[in-house]
Amino acid sequence: MPRVPDDPSLSPYTGWTRAHWAELAERLLLSARPFASPGHARISFPGRAGGYGADVDGLEGFARTFLAAGFRVAGEGGDDPLGLMEWYARGLATGTDPASPERWVRLDEHGQAKVEAASIALVLHLTRPWLWDRLDDGVRERVIAYLAPAVGGEYPPINWVWFQIVVEQFLASAGGPYEPGDIEAGLALTDGFARENGWYADGAERSYDHYAGWALQFYPLLWTEMAAGEPAADERRPVYLRRLERYLHDAVRLVGADGSPLLQGRSLTYRFAAAVPFWLGARYDLDTPSPGLLRRAASGVARHFADRGAPDGKGLLSLGWHGPWRPIAQSYSGPGSPYWAAKGLFGLTLPAGHPVWTAVEEPLPVERDDYQVVVPSPGWLVSGTRADGVVRVVNHGTDHSHPGSDLADSPLYARLGYSTATSPVLAGPYAGHPLDQSVVLLDAGGEPSHRTGFDTLLMEPLPTGTAAGASRWRAHWVHPDPGGPDHGSGRPGRVRLGPWLHVLSLVRGPWEVRLVRVGAPDDHAEEPGGRLRVGGWPIPSDQPHRGGGEAAVVANERVCSCVFGGASLDVGGVTSADDASPLAPWTLVPWRATSGPARAEVWHEAALCLGAGEPVERPVVTWPGSASDPTSGPVSDPASGPAAGLAVPSGVRIVWPDGAVDDFDVSRLLG
Repeated sequence: MPRVPDDPSLSPYTGWTRAHWAELAERLLLSARPFASPGHARISFPGRAGGYGADVDGLEGFARTFLAAGFRVAGEGGDDPLGLMEWYARGLATGTDPASPERWVRLDEHGQAKVEAASIALVLHLTRPWLWDRLDDGVRERVIAYLAPAVGGEYPPINWVWFQIVVEQFLASAGGPYEPGDIEAGLALTDGFARENGWYADGAERSYDHYAGWALQFYPLLWTEMAAGEPAADERRPVYLRRLERYLHDAVRLVGADGSPLLQGRSLTYRFAAAVPFWLGARYDLDTPSPGLLRRAASGVARHFADRGAPDGKGLLSLGWHGPWRPIAQSYSGPGSPYWAAKGLFGLTLPAGHPVWTAVEEPLPVERDDYQVVVPSPGWLVSGTRADGVVRVVNHGTDHSHPGSDLADSPLYARLGYSTATSPVLAGPYAGHPLDQSVVLLDAGGEPSHRTGFDTLLMEPLPTGTAAGASRWRAHWVHPDPGGPDHGSGRPGRVRLGPWLHVLSLVRGPWEVRLVRVGAPDDHAEEPGGRLRVGGWPIPSDQPHRGGGEAAVVANERVCSCVFGGASLDVGGVTSADDASPLAPWTLVPWRATSGPARAEVWHEAALCLGAGEPVERPVVTWPGSASDPTSGPVSDPASGPAAGLAVPSGVRIVWPDGAVDDFDVSRLLG
């Protein structure tokens, strides 16, 4: 298929227009057809079967590509030159036939069918005049029978609740069985997911990730369309719209200038599904963000992947990020799973004359200015820098768990930092033994502690615009239980407790000043603590680290990662991790540590940077009132910090490279 030429006048940042999106959809759909079963009910993409088996994989292949087909036809008002509705109608007839060897796994046979049923029901709603209304009565009856086990079914109390609501709402509209009580109970449960500033948690835990946009913003508003005219839907719609509008103010600040979404959270292989919330803002004509900014964000995300091998040369989506990289998958992922990326094509439901397609693209926030934003719900300090186009998140609120738990850290959720230019270490020995973006104590055997279950202490902007956040946790070591499914959260196991750790982050531009206080061992501590180690940003690289010495500085062609330590963090280096992330063959992690057991009840200081090139100037950290020289220089000066003196001051002063000065009372964190 010939590539559509870029349009720099309409889309000066991405070049993409609606024609590019249509081409992407059609490429995905046509490339999938050779892998379809004879009756079109299953699309079984090449690759090792997923954790739920080949039958589920084939259903996923059908249902998820069906999303792309439905969005494409709905936005064209039924115009369908590729015969998409006829092709998928045959699959509907075959998949719902109990006697067919291609029949679908039923909702009462496997839970994953409940997920795929929601996609089927949603597309049947969006394309009703061109598909559902044209099916013969027998096929419609079989589809209703296939979806019917959703009624009264058990669904996990997370985003899955919306799958039941959507399916039952479609059944209600199609004359099938449904239970209003299921819908009412589901809506009440999802109300409990709502958090400050339009955010949603994926259930009761501190689970914040891309599901907040591609699921928890998506289904509520689509449901209000399906149930339009019913009091519950009409009353909730303005509430959902207000949440979406506020959420989008944060979401546009989480996209890098190169279009990369944040590499954080599970199901990253869904890739450009991350564009969903931007299309929602356009579909519902929100006042802000503007249509030009929404399309810039959405097209940036899709082009980021399209230019880097997703889809590949055969038009297929692999389990991976750019190219194939299976470790990014969770245990539930199979070769059809990546096609939930089709949700990112939702903008195609909007006709060519819609303002989101006709407005001139506007720059992303990271392309306009530097910013530090406090996002309290997920506990993130978000920093974007125009010079390198990188967006960073310093994390004091998300761990896919709850305060007081003592799980092992999930690298997708519990690290202290995530960005659009780096990936956490996701595979190999350092995935389960925190190194990158971590603060750990090392036991006598060198095993690092974990932080899941921390308490968030502080999230606030300072008067200068610097973003401040803090958390505390009891250091704990986990010997994980064997086996168990991988759904992205930390693993349970046998636990040993250690001292309390307090961590304060002050974030400005590419810098974070990170202050760490190790508590004295108490009666609950089975481990007295040991060496303190602060891990920095993980840098993707084509080769392992070749440098020597103790410099905690590493760079690639785009960004540099540095960790500078105060007096107590007197050793350092760079660790190379092989095949540890989807971005490059190697991941290089700089770190600083104490050479001996960390001194308790004093503040240890480090400055971490992720930016374009090795920094010339560093933040200057001083401790007015300490016995050490209060005029000491950069954080790496061995004379600085309370660990170099005798007193334990209550306040710290930071002079940033841009000249801003922050004074912070650290005693606030110890009450």
